[in-house]
Amino acid sequence: MTASTMQAHSTPAPASAAQAAPKAAASWRGWLAQRPSVFTLALIVLVCLAVGAINPGFFQLPVLFDIVRACTVLGLFALGVLIVLAAGGIDVSFAAIAALTMYSITKLVLNYFPEAPIALLLAAGAVSGAVLGVFNGLLVHWLKAPSLIVTIGTQYLYRGILLTFVGTVFFMNVPAPMDAFGKLALWRFDTAQGLHVVLPATVLVLAGAAVLTWWLLNRTLIGRAVYAIGGSLAIAERLGYNLRTVHIFVFAYAGFLSGLAGIVHVSSTRLANPFDLVGNELDVIAAVILGGARITGGSGTVGGTLLGVVLVTLINNVLILAGVPSTWQKVIIGAFILVAGACFAMRKQG
Repeated sequence: MTASTMQAHSTPAPASAAQAAPKAAASWRGWLAQRPSVFTLALIVLVCLAVGAINPGFFQLPVLFDIVRACTVLGLFALGVLIVLAAGGIDVSFAAIAALTMYSITKLVLNYFPEAPIALLLAAGAVSGAVLGVFNGLLVHWLKAPSLIVTIGTQYLYRGILLTFVGTVFFMNVPAPMDAFGKLALWRFDTAQGLHVVLPATVLVLAGAAVLTWWLLNRTLIGRAVYAIGGSLAIAERLGYNLRTVHIFVFAYAGFLSGLAGIVHVSSTRLANPFDLVGNELDVIAAVILGGARITGGSGTVGGTLLGVVLVTLINNVLILAGVPSTWQKVIIGAFILVAGACFAMRKQG
C-alpha cells in the first residue's frame, strides 16, 4: 500500500470524530429533554449539597422530617394541578376550595359533631372539594372559556362565600379527632440534643393520593383521555373522547385532593384560619412545571411532580439554613423554571 493510499484511508478519521461529538451532545440533550424529572432530581441534589456544605446541620433526621411535613399539603395540591395541566387546562382555585372546605367542616364539627371520626372528616373534605371542582369543570365546559379565567373567577367566588357567609374567626381549638390525627406519628424519637423528632402520619394521605393519581393516569381509560385531550384536542375528539367528561373529572379530582389537603392542614397546624393557604398557588404550579409537566398539556408524571414539590419546599424552607435571604427564594424558583423551560424547548424540537 502506497503512502498516498494510506493517507487517503486515514484522512476521514478526524472528520468522523468531529461529527461524533455534536451527535453525542445532541443525543445527551435529547435524553435529558425526554426525562425532565432527572433534571429536577439533579437540582434537588445540588441544593442539598450546597446547603449542607454551608450548614452541616442540614443533614439531620429532624430536617428531613420537617421537609416531609412541609411537602404534604403542597404535594396534594400539586397532584391535583398535575391532572388538570395534563388535560390542557389550569386551575388556580384549589387553595380557595381547600380553605372553604376546611373552615366550613371544622366549624360544623365543632358546633354539632365534635366526636366525628377523622376518617369521616377526611371523606367529607374530599367530597366537598370534589363538588366544588365539578362546578369548575361544568363552567369550563359550558362557557367554553379558558380554564384559567374560569378558575380565577371561582377562586374569588369561593373566597367571598367563605369570608362573607361562613366566618372569619380563628378556631384555636380544633375538634379532638383532628387534633389527635395531627399528633399521630409514624415514627418519633428524642435526639441527644433534646429535640423531639416526629414523622407525622399525615404523610400517608399524600402517599395514598400519589398512588391513586399514578394509577388513574397510567392504568385507566380516563387517564389516557386526559393525556390525549391535553396533547391534541382535535385528535382526541376524532378518537371519540368526551371532552365534557374529562373536564368534569379533572377538576373534580383536583377539588377532591384540595378538600383532603384542607383537612390535613387543619389537623397538622391544629388551627382553623380562613385566611390560610391563600397565596401559594404559584408555588404549586411552579412545582408541577419543574416536575416536567408542560403548561400546554399532554405530559407530566406523578414522580416528577413530587420531585418538583420537594425542590420548591427546599427553596422555600431550607435555604435560610445556608444564609440565603428569604427574598431570594422567588428569584431562585424563577431561574429554575426558566432553565426547565429551556429543557422543554429542546424536548419539543427533538
